[in-house]
Amino acid sequence: MPTTIPHSTTATKLQGVLEALLQTPLPMRVRAWDGSTAGPADGPTLVIKHRRALRRLMWQPNELGLARAYVAGELDVEGDLYDALVRLAALVWRAPDVKDVPIRAVAGDLVRLGVLGTQPKPPPEEMVVSGARHSKRRDRQAISHHYDVGNDFYRLVLGPSMVYSCAYWTSDRPGYDLADAQRDKLDLICRKLGLQPGQRLLDVGCGWGSLAIHAAREYGVQVVGITLSTEQAEFARKQVAEAGLAGQVEIRIEDYRDLEDGPYDAISSVGMAEHVGTEPYAEYAAILYAQLKPGGRLLNHQISRLHLPAKQPHQARSFIDAYVFPDGELAPVGTTVTLLEQAGFEVRDVHALREHYGKTLREWVANLESEWATAVRLTSPGRARVWRLYMAASALAFEQSRIGVNQVLAVKDHRDGAADMPATRSDYSV
Repeated sequence: MPTTIPHSTTATKLQGVLEALLQTPLPMRVRAWDGSTAGPADGPTLVIKHRRALRRLMWQPNELGLARAYVAGELDVEGDLYDALVRLAALVWRAPDVKDVPIRAVAGDLVRLGVLGTQPKPPPEEMVVSGARHSKRRDRQAISHHYDVGNDFYRLVLGPSMVYSCAYWTSDRPGYDLADAQRDKLDLICRKLGLQPGQRLLDVGCGWGSLAIHAAREYGVQVVGITLSTEQAEFARKQVAEAGLAGQVEIRIEDYRDLEDGPYDAISSVGMAEHVGTEPYAEYAAILYAQLKPGGRLLNHQISRLHLPAKQPHQARSFIDAYVFPDGELAPVGTTVTLLEQAGFEVRDVHALREHYGKTLREWVANLESEWATAVRLTSPGRARVWRLYMAASALAFEQSRIGVNQVLAVKDHRDGAADMPATRSDYSV
């Protein structure tokens, strides 16, 4: 049994231990498991519900340690989550190496708090993939972990459009909502691709089929959508059938490396490249180039790394890699453009949509929070917390220009150099 600490001093000692482990002043109030508090009274409160949260931070004094405690329900935030994440962000990014943490200096308090012990097991929502990185088998594991968590859960978060990429907000008029902005994004993609009736569109990483259905219904094209998620494919096929588009849209469970039925008139890759990875991207771009007709266009919609380090100091895994997108990688947009050009594409337009994603994510967080009990029932308390943390933190990352998102429009030129592109952007800009 741990030694009992006087009620009035638990939070004070807890604050001191946290500041020692993280080697920086704690920027928010702390409430301990016994109800005692310490720290500044303004703003949100970091609630330590269980001693195990401190033990996690003792072993992982960084983003991953905080995330594990939050996902496990041992740590929570009372008040504005966005404000709390802003306050904690600087603390997390300069997190120390565990070997540099002065455990001995706070050993007495750690003993009295009942914190010392072996490293706790990660919450069950943490994913460990196996096999060679970005092999077909491992990619399928990673995709399944993220997308096969229930279509009803995704509908709750994403709304009726079931579009899992940033919306395109073209209006601030009353009544204009997320579904409208997602429709405008789908239409923007179709216009950039110059779709015409009878053409063939390949949608790589087709999600729940929203773009495929929009392109077939509004532009009269034949669409092949591919995904590695069985739940996405099942949902998309049902939506296609209900829309009466079974003769125009085919949804396959297929790896992009197995494509062999081109050429296509146009290719869309929306939110797919982040899963491909930076190193395999040259092969990905070459495959898309080979599947496209001369004069055909590629629309690549991809999150980019701006000022965010590829990996945080002293940390083998990030929260995103462990819980959200295993093996996901973000590259600067310049790297993407270079790799597309090296594959043979001519890049014609780059459209930054960073602010649009921040607003979209806040809408998704609001959807989740408004239906929290249902979200927990559909998945698990830990999974719901993963999504709340991931989306709120991502919204701030876009808003603070730490990551971006871009639509890159590229074309496969004819041998004589003709690109079959309009002279101006007027055909596809708003």
